[in-house]
Amino acid sequence: MSTASSSLPDTDLLRQTIRASGLKVTAPRVAVLRALQRLPHSSAERVFDRVKDELAGTSTQAVYGILAAFTGAGLVRRFDPPGSPALFECRVGDNHHHLVCIRCSAIRDVDCVIGEAPCLEPSDDAGFVILSAEVTFNGLCEQCRTISSTDDNP
Repeated sequence: MSTASSSLPDTDLLRQTIRASGLKVTAPRVAVLRALQRLPHSSAERVFDRVKDELAGTSTQAVYGILAAFTGAGLVRRFDPPGSPALFECRVGDNHHHLVCIRCSAIRDVDCVIGEAPCLEPSDDAGFVILSAEVTFNGLCEQCRTISSTDDNP
């Protein structure tokens, strides 16, 4: 078996994962979960582009519905970077944060600063029980930084 195929999500495992989250297993749900595992930090439109050939007759709205069901079941995490459509990922349950490049929009996961949820405490919790904190670090990725320094030099 090739390395590429061994790293791809196994359909039976995807089905078990969906079932374990309390959702009914369907071909569109399996396809969407597979796409998200292959393309983390994807918008619904990007997921749709990935699965539309496999699922003839599907729609962007159907993908949105699947992503909403997955998010509600705790199978997928929704991430809302400023100035971008909602993005979805399969890494859940660990309160990690994101590094976002302001030039090329590259996104990388970064573990929680302290390592426990929540890693930030508000100055006033207004009676809320804090379950998680969402932090986005904005900056320039290494590649864009290299391009910037090259552009600055005549």
